[in-house]
This record gives sequence, C-alpha cells and structure tokens, in this order.
Amino acid sequence: MTWFSNSRDELIGRLAEAVGSVTVAHPTRVAVDGPPAAGKTTLADELAVVLRDRGRDVIRATIDDFLFPRAQRYPRGEYSAEGCYYDTHDNEALNRFLLDPLGPGGDRRFQRAVYDSTADAVLSPPVTTAPADAVLVFDGVFLLRPELIDRWDLRVFVSTALERTVDRAVIRERQVSTRADVERRWRERYIPSQQLYFATARPTRHADVVVHNDDPERPVWEIARRGDPLPEARAAGE
Repeated sequence: MTWFSNSRDELIGRLAEAVGSVTVAHPTRVAVDGPPAAGKTTLADELAVVLRDRGRDVIRATIDDFLFPRAQRYPRGEYSAEGCYYDTHDNEALNRFLLDPLGPGGDRRFQRAVYDSTADAVLSPPVTTAPADAVLVFDGVFLLRPELIDRWDLRVFVSTALERTVDRAVIRERQVSTRADVERRWRERYIPSQQLYFATARPTRHADVVVHNDDPERPVWEIARRGDPLPEARAAGE
C-alpha cells in the first residue's frame, strides 16, 4: 500500500518518528540506499537535521568514505557495471570499523571513514565512542546487499526512475564533467550496476520504507510489508 506525504517536511518528520520507534540497546543504524543521483544524500542530510533538533546524537556517514583506493577499483575496466558493484566498496571495513561496533555486542568505538576520495588515500581517523542512544544516518549505493543487510536497524530506499538520474547527474556534475562523459558513466556503469543490484539483491524487498523521489518536493513513500515502522502513517492519506 502506498501513501502520499503532504509535503517533504512531513516525510522527513515521519522518517524521524520511524527512527524514534526503533528500540535497540545500541545506536540505531539507519541505511539510506538508492541509485546515484536519486536524492538519498539530501534526504539523509535533512533527516539528520531533524533528528538533532529532536535531541538525538547523530553520526552522519556515507559509503563514499568506504571505497577501495582507485588502483583497486577498476580491475574489470572503468565502465564495468560488475566492477561498480563488486569491486568499489570496502564492505568488510565498513562492517569492522563502523557498523559492527555500533551494533549488538559492539563497544560503540567507531571510525566514520577509511578513505579520502579527494586525496585517493586510506584514512585512519581517531576512534570515537558513540552514546548508546546515538543514531547513525548512513547513505550510499548497494547498502541492502547480502554483506550488509543484517547490519541495519531501519532501511530506507530512495527510488527514482533510472533515466531521470542521468539528467540529475548532468546538472550536478556540469562544472567538472561534460554531458557526454556523465552519460557514458551512467549508461555503461551506474545504471547497469543498479540493474544487477536489483536482480541479485532485490533491495526494495528488504527496505522498511521506499521513498519515491521523482518529484523531490512531493515524494511518495511506501511502507514495506515486513513491518510498519512509520507511526500513524495512514494519517497522511493517499
């Protein structure tokens, strides 16, 4: 069943309520998954602001800080969709340094990054200890894959028509890349890698909430069948 939010602010508020409804004895780990240029980073940033306004200690992190160095990322070629899915992200480090320490039985001593994309260098930032009631808001691609699926306490998937992400990417990257370069990356690497992800991992089946973000000002959200994490969601109407 699908409901329309009355506004984007209402959607973010409902997601914040969903975070508040999670009852765990460790920091709440929230995944904000979705294709490149779907709007997941913006949504995660907005959610973090609202959670902080409500008094929560928020750890904001992203998959872009858990990449392998560039020399390791392209064994199958720069435009390989399989390489994008299988060779890009250091999921073992993500689990070891961030998700597991914040999870059940963890000591809450975490590192929010292991890679600096600007310098293309491995990082070793200071270890931080999270409060037990902290919230990790983590955005990125491929977050509901088998290697990560059981590490999340709330799973949000930001969905946008893949063709629309090309147009958004062209606008977003117009200062650093030509339209032809952006379109080639999206059509040869990013879109096929998402299709591979959907075929193998079926991420929307594992999401608690799917946000349809074709119109960012009036997103549509859908509660997954595996649970109802949004309190009083039906009050938004359809």
